[in-house]
Amino acid sequence: MIQLEEVAEVVDRYLARFPEERDRLVPLMSALEHGTAITDRANSEGHLTCSAILLDPKGRVLHIRHNVLGTWLRPGGHVEPHDTSLPQAALRELCEETGIPASLVTAIDEITPLDIDAHVIPANPARGEPEHWHFDLCYAFRVADRPEVALQAAEVSGYQWSPVSELQPVAYRRKVVPIVATDLHPGE
Repeated sequence: MIQLEEVAEVVDRYLARFPEERDRLVPLMSALEHGTAITDRANSEGHLTCSAILLDPKGRVLHIRHNVLGTWLRPGGHVEPHDTSLPQAALRELCEETGIPASLVTAIDEITPLDIDAHVIPANPARGEPEHWHFDLCYAFRVADRPEVALQAAEVSGYQWSPVSELQPVAYRRKVVPIVATDLHPGE
């Protein structure tokens, strides 16, 4: 199980790289400071999720159509008790939702996430869930060839490879463009 101390260390490393993002992570830092059980999905105040940016050799980003939210997102989901690390949780979610084998995927940075986001999830009365926070740690991965995708139909209804220029939010795009430039034009 992932410990709060590990999460705090990751957040500290991330903020050392992106100090200008401190204000938008106040809800996450507050939860960590108060020892809120954000590694427990049942915590009704908020909990951790991990997502994945997957880049193909042409610099395109994999998006999935999320059934519940009805929108195009990056693969991702809740951290589970059996997850051994945050990057592993992001990779697990990527593989579960897309059917892409982990053996075909390489982490770009296993130490510091590409992005950390804190956002409110609306209440879901059908599931008995109140409004709560998702604290998402997004890790970047690449794949050597465009792999076959076998969607997890219970959660995902479609997929597409999109140019990085269409990646949303813009904050993600600013962080992914240099990676793609390096991949497509090494040594420049």
